[in-house]
Order: sequence, then structure tokens, then C-alpha cells
Amino acid sequence: MAFTVTTLSWAAIFYQSELKSAGELENVHASIRWGTDYFLKASSKRNRLYVQVGNPEADHQCWKRPEDMDTSRSVLQIDQTSPGTEIAAETSAALASSSIVFRHIDRPYARHLLNRAKLLFEFAKTHEGTYDGECPFYCSYSGYNDELLWAATWLYMATRRTIYLHYIEEESISASVAEFSWDLKYAGAQVLLSKLYWEGEKSLKRFVHEAQSYICSVLPDSPQHKVYITPGGLVHLRDGANSQYVTSTAFLLSVYSDLMEKHKQKVNCGGKKEFNSAQVMDFAKQQMDYLLGKNPKGRSYMVAFGRNPPTQAHHRGASVPFNLSVQEAKAVTCSMSFVYWYTNNAPNPNHLTGAIVGGPDRSDNFEDLRSQSAMTEPTTYTNSLAVGVLAKLAANNHYSSTTSI
Repeated sequence: MAFTVTTLSWAAIFYQSELKSAGELENVHASIRWGTDYFLKASSKRNRLYVQVGNPEADHQCWKRPEDMDTSRSVLQIDQTSPGTEIAAETSAALASSSIVFRHIDRPYARHLLNRAKLLFEFAKTHEGTYDGECPFYCSYSGYNDELLWAATWLYMATRRTIYLHYIEEESISASVAEFSWDLKYAGAQVLLSKLYWEGEKSLKRFVHEAQSYICSVLPDSPQHKVYITPGGLVHLRDGANSQYVTSTAFLLSVYSDLMEKHKQKVNCGGKKEFNSAQVMDFAKQQMDYLLGKNPKGRSYMVAFGRNPPTQAHHRGASVPFNLSVQEAKAVTCSMSFVYWYTNNAPNPNHLTGAIVGGPDRSDNFEDLRSQSAMTEPTTYTNSLAVGVLAKLAANNHYSSTTSI
């Protein structure tokens, strides 16, 4: 959730005019605020952050609407004795980035967000430790150094205070990677720090090299290419909501292409192989085009959009009828809920309009079945990463509300 808010805030900052032209800027602001209001409540006490509600093991044994589920609502927290640096730092990044969004809309609220972001970063940095309470769901495989760099970067973007720049320069750990995701955020921070370098912060040069390493690892024509591309042209890192890596790639390449164009830069991927901003953006657009229908199956992977979109998104609220009475809902046990609403091979009764599902496998194959969660499960962070690049493409007349790709 925190990564969703951070990346949605990034889109609101970098693509403000494009979102406004699309008529979506206020909706984006409302979505961000929904998350930040929750984070403020969850971090109301110093050095304590509530990080999880419910038992994920029990919840996955029940296929009911969220409002009907009666599984345990246990609450987990991190504090000085049970730290969770990844979560505290990512929440700090979410609050710092969103403070920039609201700075000229609601200044007192923005100040509140930023002050809380500072406290959470200090908590994350002072009480280091990996939080494993969410395993086997959302385990941190990459450690917490990427979140600390990510949070410090957003705090410096929001404050321009030297304390955060010093941390980035002297204390942070970074690495060249080929992925940007909720678990691995180095590339995102490196793109942001490249912007600062080109604007005059010359101490950040190493991050430009690392950002370009990410770009070169993704572009299929690069001699340093590392990421698997399906026969149909889609980035495929792993099964299980793979579309998150598609939208994250498209978003980072979109932002980086803008920075390249503004600062008259090219990416050198070894020897004489260079890419200009248009070539970088072309690959970002190719990824979004694929998701919206320009693919071997000729189908959209966004619910209720385009040709032959998904009808069985792996989503409880979408797949359980909305007109059930309270008594009818309560009469269905968790075990029977799978019989009625999970294995039922029929379109969802409720459209999850705009949700991007997990997408095809590494051979471009796709099954529109609720039970195929790797292919049909949507995530908030898949969509948050799509918002900015889609707004940019729409503003440049690549897409319209009636586009059929």
C-alpha cells in the first residue's frame, strides 16, 4: 500500500498537467489522500507503526466480500523492539512524496505528512531490522537498504535539506539492478537522483551510471540486456502478477526519457550503442500497448477496456454478487464460498473497471480464470505505476477514450 501511494504520488508530481488534461488529477489526489490518511493514523505514536490487519493465512481460506469476512482482524505493529525497516522507510517515502503533491493544495496537511515522514525515516534508520511478519506474503527478499535510499531521496526532494543529501552521498547503499518493484526500489531512486544530478547536484553522478545500467538491462536492443522478453515483446520477470514489472518498466522509462530529452542526454549501453529519449520511450509505449491489446492474443489485460478484456479478475469484491443480503452472505461458510464464487466459471458480477490483471506467461499464453491467480490477480501497485505513463501517452494523442489498439 505504501509503495502504491509513493508511485502514485510520483505520477501526480511528474505528470500533473497530463493528468489534469485527462480529467483525472483530482481522482489521483483523492486516491493518494485515502492512503496517507491511513498512514497518519497508523503512525500516530512515535517509533510505532501498525503494518498489517488480519491473518493472511486465514483470509486466503475464505472467498467472501471483505465486508462479510469474519476471520481474525489481528493487528501487527513494528516498534523499537520489533523493527521493520523496509515498511517504516517505504511509509516515510509515501508521506514525503505525497507532501509534495499537497504542498500547493493543502499546506497544513502537507506539512503534517512531511513531519511524519521525517520521524518514520529516523525510526527506520535508528532501529534497523527486517520485518518478517508478512511472510509468506510480501516477504522482503532484497533487504531494506533500497527502502532507506528511496526514503532519503524523497525526503531530499521534499525538503532539500543537506542531512538527507549527506545520507544519500555518504551512508546509503545502492546497486545496479534490472528490476523496479515494491520489493526492489534502487532503480526508482536512481532515476530521481539522476534528475538531481542533471540539475546541479554533481556528487550524485554514480546514481546516473546505475540508472543507465537499469535502462540498458531492460532495452532488448542493448548489448547489456538482461530481462526476458516474451515472443510477443512483453517484459517478463516472473510469474505472479507479472504486469507489475511491465508497468514499472514503462513508468521508469517514461520518466527517464523525459529527463533525457530535457537535459539533452543519451544512454550509452557499451561501445557505440546509444539510445536517445525517443527510443527509450518507444519501448515504454510498447509495454503499455501490449497490456491494452497489441499482443499475440489480440486482447486487453485491463478490465472493461479494449477487445476481449478479462472477465474473471481474481478479486473477492468483484466476484461475489453485490446484491446479497447480510443474511445470505453470512449463511455461506468460508469453505462453501469457493464453490459458489471462486470456482464458478462465469464472468464476475461486478466490473473492477480499469484494473490491470497479472497478464500472460512467458510464452504469451493467458487463461481468463479466477483460479489462475498469477494471470488474473490485479494489484494496486500495478495500476499506480501505469497512471503516469498512460496520462503522458494520452496527452501526446497516442490514446483516447475510444482507442482500440
